[in-house]
Amino acid sequence: MSQLRSYTVDELAQRVGGVVVGDGACSIHGVGRIEDAQHGEITFLASDTYAKFLPTTKASCVLVRNDHRDAETSATRIVVDDPYRAFVGVMQVFYPAQQMPLGVRAQTATIDPTAEIDPTASIGPGCVIGSACRIGPRVQLTANVVIYPNSTVGADTVLHANIACYSGTIIGERCIIHAGAVIGSDGFGFLEDPDKSFAKIPQVGTVRIGDDVEIGANTTIDRAAVGETVIEDGVKLDNLVHIAHGVRIGAHTAIAAQTGVSGSTVLGKRNRLAGQVGVVGHITTADDVIIYAQSGVGKNVPQPGIYFGSPIKEHLTALRIEAALRRLPAAMQELQEIKREIEELHTTNKP
Repeated sequence: MSQLRSYTVDELAQRVGGVVVGDGACSIHGVGRIEDAQHGEITFLASDTYAKFLPTTKASCVLVRNDHRDAETSATRIVVDDPYRAFVGVMQVFYPAQQMPLGVRAQTATIDPTAEIDPTASIGPGCVIGSACRIGPRVQLTANVVIYPNSTVGADTVLHANIACYSGTIIGERCIIHAGAVIGSDGFGFLEDPDKSFAKIPQVGTVRIGDDVEIGANTTIDRAAVGETVIEDGVKLDNLVHIAHGVRIGAHTAIAAQTGVSGSTVLGKRNRLAGQVGVVGHITTADDVIIYAQSGVGKNVPQPGIYFGSPIKEHLTALRIEAALRRLPAAMQELQEIKREIEELHTTNKP
């Protein structure tokens, strides 16, 4: 990695709105974890679990809350309300998003003459842009991105290597789509014939992705059979997520890896789905629903809350059931002992 630019503690404190306690002129050239950061690096303390490392950290500066303002440490402190959020801000200072030169056109790119491409958009090597596509200002297509005909990519969106966007895909502004994602492929739609073979149902809809969406590597989003598959503004999808045809994902929902959402399901706004959650088709969830990892969602979730299990249950109920199941072997043994005692009593009391 190339050498990072250095900043003084005072400069970083100004960036994150913090108050310096110690040497504001100290030079910082990188970031690190509190337990292994080195001289010249900045770290953070957000959880008291890691407070034990504060006296021994080698970091030159630590982002802390006010209750650690006067803690025992040789490091300069920047006092902030939220050290972790401030640390993210510092990381953005040291590691700004990499950008292609504006307006570049790789010689190996193939661009249909009917495509409308903003002069500031950058098209990398091996990219293919189909007919009647519209590529907005400052878009970055890094390498080997294939945009099928009649698709739209909004301003400041970045598409990483080896992405395929099928015909009619609409992608909003300021999105980030990571390598290997497939947007708008056919949904899993087949009609079973009497002989148990399958006839393909035409998938003639499209995919519409809102603004400020991030889609992880090798994630797949199917086009609708009819109408649209919709990913609303601010949605964050992890790697290896599958969104089936006709699904609608509400704004600012986040979905972790290996989760699958079946066709025509509607997830509410601000939902949180942990890893390996399975969601059946044709159901809805309310806004502000949280579903823990490896849960199975088999019916509508009409109320906000935290859910867990397969099938899902309200979180506290699921925990009580889990606790009861753990006690089941001991309860069975006690039941057998009681049964033996009763049988012995019957035998003893026989005339």
